[in-house]
Amino acid sequence: MSNQTKTLEKQTWDAKRIGDLILNNALIILMLLAVIYIAISNENFLKATSIINIISQTAAYLPAALGIAGCIVLTGTDLSAGRIVGLTACVSASLLQSTANLANKMWPDMGTLPIWAVIPIAMIIGAAFGCFNGFFVAKFKLHPFIVTLGTQLIVYTILLLYVQAGNNKGMAISNLDASYTDFVKGSILSIGGTAIPNYVWFAIILTAIMWFIWNKTTFGKNMFALGANEEAARVSGVNVFLTTMMVFALAGAMYGFTGFIEGARIGSNTANTGLNYELDAIAACVIGGVSFVGGIGKIRGIVIGVLMLRLIFIGLTMMKVDPNLQYLIKGAIILFACALDMRKYLAKK
Repeated sequence: MSNQTKTLEKQTWDAKRIGDLILNNALIILMLLAVIYIAISNENFLKATSIINIISQTAAYLPAALGIAGCIVLTGTDLSAGRIVGLTACVSASLLQSTANLANKMWPDMGTLPIWAVIPIAMIIGAAFGCFNGFFVAKFKLHPFIVTLGTQLIVYTILLLYVQAGNNKGMAISNLDASYTDFVKGSILSIGGTAIPNYVWFAIILTAIMWFIWNKTTFGKNMFALGANEEAARVSGVNVFLTTMMVFALAGAMYGFTGFIEGARIGSNTANTGLNYELDAIAACVIGGVSFVGGIGKIRGIVIGVLMLRLIFIGLTMMKVDPNLQYLIKGAIILFACALDMRKYLAKK
């Protein structure tokens, strides 16, 4: 083979690699270009206040995305995430209302519970629904889409009944105790005079914990093995039933923590709290490279996905784009990301 032929083949191979790299990361590249355009068009986009707002919103949505990512690694999803966030937000808010105005307190005969008691309550509620999902997926081999769709409706019914319970009568759950709002929205650090809320640090801690679980534990390895090939994982000694249950339970616990944060972050919680959170979480995961074909995903990808999504939507708001169009954009992002994901899967085959 002549040197000229070898050179031509090498150039063709390099061009193919570059083309594949660009196509595989096309969504992130397009979103970065959109961010650059927004930053040029609106000088306020990259100011300290705006950047901290982007970081704060990323931190608020990140725990739910970290939870749902495990379900996607198992070739599934979780449509109940948003409603579980809503339920745990309302429960957390109702247990941490101020006693200064009993007329507006959901449970007037109950004092304000300690924060250290409410966080486990919210996470246990979330984990319980996660176990419910995991049981039906693992035991009866039902597709997670169907199971979590059913759970979504069940949780929403419970949420509707809960907000009408006690002294609330369907009103927004507000009048929160200062200890709760200060714990979540208070700040120990400011940049450029703009405070960084405490829940940003909570999200960083949770991200570190999830990274450790995914990468350094037997459970994490079993999760990826199960997502890649269930039969091979079973033959290798992986307890498929227990691993599936644990993945969904962990996801539910993350939704519960998200609900605890949202209860104080929103400040006025209704049955609509948490609506469509699962769509944002799924979109962020697929943007970040968590594959629906199973067994593929990285924590850093999820963080990047959530951040990119928040950048786009905050930027669109600053550009005064019609909020109704954001649903169209979310749908397009999910479809485009899934199409790219499937292309990579077919290319490997």
